Amino acid sequence: MIIDKVTQGTQLTKQEGKTTMRQEKDSIGVFNIPDNAYYGVQTARALENFPISGINADIDFIKASVIIKKAAAKVNASLGQIDKKISEAIISASDEVLSGKLLDNFVVDVYQAGAGTSHNMNINEVLANRAIELLGGVKGDYKVVSPNDHVNCAQSTNDFFPTTMRLAALIKSKELFKALEECSNTLSQKATEYFPIIKAGRTHLQDAVPVRLGREFQVYSRIFHDHKIRIENALAELKVLGIGGTAAGTGLNAHPQYQPQIVTELSKLLSLDLQGASDLMLAMQSMAPFVSISSAIKNFALDLTKVCNDLRLMDSGPTSGLSEIKLPAVQPGSSIMPGKVNPSMIEMLNQVCFQVIGCSTTIEYSSQAGQFELNVMMPVINHNLLHSMKILTNALNIWNEKCLKGITANPDRCKEYAQKSVSNATALNPLLGYLKTAEVVKEALATGKTIEQICLEKNLVEANKLKEVLDLEKQVGK
Repeated sequence: MIIDKVTQGTQLTKQEGKTTMRQEKDSIGVFNIPDNAYYGVQTARALENFPISGINADIDFIKASVIIKKAAAKVNASLGQIDKKISEAIISASDEVLSGKLLDNFVVDVYQAGAGTSHNMNINEVLANRAIELLGGVKGDYKVVSPNDHVNCAQSTNDFFPTTMRLAALIKSKELFKALEECSNTLSQKATEYFPIIKAGRTHLQDAVPVRLGREFQVYSRIFHDHKIRIENALAELKVLGIGGTAAGTGLNAHPQYQPQIVTELSKLLSLDLQGASDLMLAMQSMAPFVSISSAIKNFALDLTKVCNDLRLMDSGPTSGLSEIKLPAVQPGSSIMPGKVNPSMIEMLNQVCFQVIGCSTTIEYSSQAGQFELNVMMPVINHNLLHSMKILTNALNIWNEKCLKGITANPDRCKEYAQKSVSNATALNPLLGYLKTAEVVKEALATGKTIEQICLEKNLVEANKLKEVLDLEKQVGK
């Protein structure tokens, strides 16, 4: 599919009568490239070699990549490693991309050569070719600006890619945290609204002592809050960067001051408190920080699945289920049963949760697949982490708007179940003891009589005391 895009672009330029192709050369040989493309020979080879999924780099990953190249150009110029005019052209080209231009030139599939060399060169070539134009040259004339010698100066894919992964995740986390907070706030508002409503508690899906509907929603709100903290704690590891390690963590070909200066520059550009790794070789080899963050997100997805399942059960019915709450109708629920409405938004969120769990599993397997100085599985780790963050953020936002905010309670149904529950007899334990109370419960289930009726008939508890003990408000507390 990607190759077709290139072909279509070539055919279009032929029809317009323009130059259709240009030749570029790399260490393997000569390759023809569409003349209107800003990417170069190594990107073109990647297009030919890896037509796998049709999925290209996440926009935040592209943004993080370009920010690193911008910072590197500035630092390398200040250290005398590249010409100032070349640096300024690379910075200008980077700013154009960050403003939304040339994005259709980042075309490498997420499933690519190990370690992400194809992505790195895609970034290098686009910025180099645009910088060449800004300096008055023509695309492909790498004597003016070189993708390798200038844009990639003091870098290797092996330190650039894991650094970009860290920055992209930090960028994308902002929207995820916003979604978590908004869902938590909505649930907290529902908790206040539903606090007066008493319902039957359930453990093992069987009757349990009564609870407040509002307390259940309060717990859901706190689940979101607590997981946000866990994810934030895991993200802190990503602020430690291995940039400057170049090929193997030794810093070969980088100026001694490059590493501390580029970390400072990246901190300014991203308004983040970033640090240089004390051991660059470690920062480039170990994928543990990415396992930590993906595990924290997976942990949230597991709890979120439980919350979704609770809401689906409480909404079940409307005549043959619990029907304690009502979820907003967003679409017809059946192609054959008229009037049927399903918990569609929750079903969507459940599926997203399962996908997030699968992404985390992929990251875990990929993390242990490194050898010696490099983990070549970084592209698939990166794709799965950013993908899980993206779909979870989008799903939470739409779930909050189309589901959570519109949930309504059914106080009468909640009260009915709470009053009928035989587990209300638990409050009699201090008066009758566990075994005697169990006999009352068995008789209630066998006869259909209430706990109160049996206690009064058998003179087990004085009427006023019984009323006090079985009072649901007293049982659920404040």
